[in-house]
Amino acid sequence: MSEFQQESSITTIHGFYDLFDPEEYLKNLEKKLMEFSKHSPIGLLLPSLYGEIHVPHVLGRMINEINQVDYLRSIVIALGGTSKRKEFIEARDFFYQLKKDGRDVKAVWVEGPRIQKIFKKIQQQMISVGVPGKGQSAWISLGYFFAKEDCDIIALHDCDIVTYGRLLLGRLIEPTANPNNDFEFCKGYYARISPTEMEMKGRATRLFVAPFVEALIRITHHSEHHELEDFFRYHRAFRYPLAGEFSFLTRLGRALNVAFDWGLEVSTLSEVYERLTPKKIAQIDLCKNYEHKHQKLSEKDESGGLHRMIVDIVKFYLNYLRSHGMPIDDAFIDMLQRTYYSVALTFVKSYSDDAESNGLRYDRHQEEVIVSHFRDFLGTAWEEAKNEKGGTQIPSWNRVTYSVPDIYEDLLQAVEADNE
Repeated sequence: MSEFQQESSITTIHGFYDLFDPEEYLKNLEKKLMEFSKHSPIGLLLPSLYGEIHVPHVLGRMINEINQVDYLRSIVIALGGTSKRKEFIEARDFFYQLKKDGRDVKAVWVEGPRIQKIFKKIQQQMISVGVPGKGQSAWISLGYFFAKEDCDIIALHDCDIVTYGRLLLGRLIEPTANPNNDFEFCKGYYARISPTEMEMKGRATRLFVAPFVEALIRITHHSEHHELEDFFRYHRAFRYPLAGEFSFLTRLGRALNVAFDWGLEVSTLSEVYERLTPKKIAQIDLCKNYEHKHQKLSEKDESGGLHRMIVDIVKFYLNYLRSHGMPIDDAFIDMLQRTYYSVALTFVKSYSDDAESNGLRYDRHQEEVIVSHFRDFLGTAWEEAKNEKGGTQIPSWNRVTYSVPDIYEDLLQAVEADNE
């Protein structure tokens, strides 16, 4: 991406390398990361479901790419999706392909009896541990990372990236690992174009989050809630807020609350906003294109697909509004639905024009239908949020260790025992 626009609040790191020699760039990038890792050890957290090990053309490629780098001190697999010992061992041994000299690899068996016992111990102190899912798995595995105390920088990305390459990994890590940058958090972004279908993907971001946040900017501006307006402008600055790839300094990670539902990504951006000044935050263009599994719309099933995702994201933002002094009632939600829908239709027109000029297929009617469903999902989210007193965030590890001082020791023992 050859444009060089900078957002007003955070630093954007573009993909200029692609204009020259990408192979030479990757060689120099990995050389730099090797030097950085000597002073600030680097770790990688991989949230994975048991079933993903049976998609070798995706996960196998990822393992082959990661095994070509030498700058990772530690890799932790947040393994969910199975309570069976036999399946855990199968997955653990599969990920052990990542082991090499100077690199430790451990799998955290999230649904195993030892980790479940740790959850119960934390809950005894009236501290929420959330519900099973990516957020909970990432949170407990981060606790293990913090307990080990062997990495200063941690990167996280999913295990279903069809277009994965070690360039993505290196670029994700470099901004936070580079001591000259002074960044403590870096979010990835990328294009989402299907090369086979010649279509734009990323519906949740394109058709919901971007216009929804824009609608909230307009509403908070006109109601003179300027602090909330600044918050939403910060979110709007991210080019792909739902991207699951980011890196951060360990000391920051210990202070972050983690959402256990589909609000994980926007919640993380909000946590970072509360704890860092903008100059410590970056986003980086990770790769030319990005492809992973797609969620169904599930317009009639609020428990799954994009329906559940949108509801969870909306609930997070509504809870944030209410907890920061903005009252919400049915009339407000009606205004929000109408404003979102109006803004989203202008976005659809822009996407249509963009696709036309780039020779992509674009079904404008279908996109407008999806927007109307998303508008209705807003109402579902409000009905759920009205009766919920708490949010969906698991407290930070700094908070947990305050009430359960020996929890890191328990985590170390549990994970080591499961990996014997």
